[in-house]
Amino acid sequence: MNHGLSILFRAIPLLMAAFCFSYGAYIYGAGDDPARLTAGPVVFFLGSICVALYCTAATIIRQIIGTYNEAAKYILPTIGYAFALMTLICGIFIIHSNYAGAYVTGRVVCGLALIAVCVATAAAASTRFRLIPINSAAKTRTVSPGGFKAGQVAVLMSVAATTSAAAWIWAFVLFGSGTSAEHTAAGSVMAGIACVCTSLVALVAIIARQIRGTYTTKERTKWMGLVLVMGCTAFVFGLVMIIAHWGQPINFVGFVLIGLAMICWSISSKVILLAKIWQADFPLADRIPLLPVITALTCLFFGAYLFEEALSDPKYFVPARVLTGFGAICFTLFPIVSILESGTENRK
Repeated sequence: MNHGLSILFRAIPLLMAAFCFSYGAYIYGAGDDPARLTAGPVVFFLGSICVALYCTAATIIRQIIGTYNEAAKYILPTIGYAFALMTLICGIFIIHSNYAGAYVTGRVVCGLALIAVCVATAAAASTRFRLIPINSAAKTRTVSPGGFKAGQVAVLMSVAATTSAAAWIWAFVLFGSGTSAEHTAAGSVMAGIACVCTSLVALVAIIARQIRGTYTTKERTKWMGLVLVMGCTAFVFGLVMIIAHWGQPINFVGFVLIGLAMICWSISSKVILLAKIWQADFPLADRIPLLPVITALTCLFFGAYLFEEALSDPKYFVPARVLTGFGAICFTLFPIVSILESGTENRK
């Protein structure tokens, strides 16, 4: 990877973050109707996830081009966690505000903070990324002396798993709190967010275990299957919401869930790539970065149709804008997968 390409791959997450922050602020500031007060903050805080993804990208790229240092090892993950904390605090503030739609909006923003925590943990797990191709090429299967200790792997996986569990518990609590449209919408979106967090658990686990050198080929199916199942779960749940509530305002949630499924499948590209190249040649590795591009375009094209529908039915206003933000998240994953493919290349 040359220096110019490394700058581009680090710039893309920051550009997508700038887009989410600016577009979310624009939506929020362009009116005071409930739809804008919901879509604006959600799109805005998708930018926090983009920043956390930037921290992951920068952590890996700096190791590849030889500019990684001790300060970056701590600063980059800390930035990701800081934005996650800021998002969580803002979400709690929204929950306790009195404006229309605050019940759903605040909880969704808090859910985005949980995703950002998992992404920041992936950045923390990538601080010794340079060991993955070395461990993969090693002829003997032993614990890498420079890799993580067993306790460090356990901590990284526990942080991601606990965050994911919190999202699942919160989703079920919301479903159990009532049967109103607000409870259904908040619970459904939180369940989709939990699917994304669970997908990131798999990513953290595979990175940490490959760095330690304890990853086995038998784990390929387990972690890849987990991410793909999470994507399918969110997608099928979204279809159920659309069909079961056809003609009702609440069915817009189904489109948001489908967008979250696209994010899960974008994450799967990283998991699949790391699994396929471990101790093996995978000639199609350079094709895997196309998956985030496809999911990003799917979100954007789907959102375009919803923009048209929103002209005649206001219930599509929120999912149209949110899907645009999801497209930015998916596209942010493209340079990261490309970085992984470049940094772990062992086919030559």
